[in-house]
Amino acid sequence: MTLDAELHAFYTARQQQIPAEIRQIMRRAGQELADSGHADRALTVGAQAPRFRLPSATGESVSLAGLLAAGPVVLTFYRGAWCPYCNIALRALQQHHAEISARGAALAAVSPQIPDESLSLADKHRLAFSVLSDVGSDTAKQYGLAFDLPDDLAAVYDRLGFDLQRVNGGHARTLPLPATYVIDREGVIRWAFVDADYTRRAEPTDILAALDALG
Repeated sequence: MTLDAELHAFYTARQQQIPAEIRQIMRRAGQELADSGHADRALTVGAQAPRFRLPSATGESVSLAGLLAAGPVVLTFYRGAWCPYCNIALRALQQHHAEISARGAALAAVSPQIPDESLSLADKHRLAFSVLSDVGSDTAKQYGLAFDLPDDLAAVYDRLGFDLQRVNGGHARTLPLPATYVIDREGVIRWAFVDADYTRRAEPTDILAALDALG
């Protein structure tokens, strides 16, 4: 099953569990974000990838420069461990991690959560790649990905118990668009996936194809 098919199946099942009034708020907020053109303004192919240094979920300090010193980088932005679509996407990346590594590339995932909230304890030991904390979304802003939740959707997330005020270190409203970049050793973005729809993510096979295209 492709990642897209897995995400779609989860979305279909999930919709049946969410009250109609909440579904309406989510859909309206999603449509407004799509209509805003925010995804079209994010960094894309040919741009120089902004450098960063971020703490990892396991207590390390990881920089883009350090990752690039060893080869190309697959950089993915996700909303947080509270997002089931993000967890599905991260698991899919883990399943393809060996293939990414075999192509000489490093994989890193970035979310706005504080390090202690980036992953569950089990996931910290299960994932073989760096999971980084971009508290305040400064890195996501440099990539053109950060946006603020509308009031009604933020209230829904509070109602659902996501507690973004705590897990995002006081930056409850700001999240990144789902995005994945393939960055070559010179720090240039050579492939990009950015989507305003958080139920859609980069297909791992497309990431592998982009790495193969680097030569």
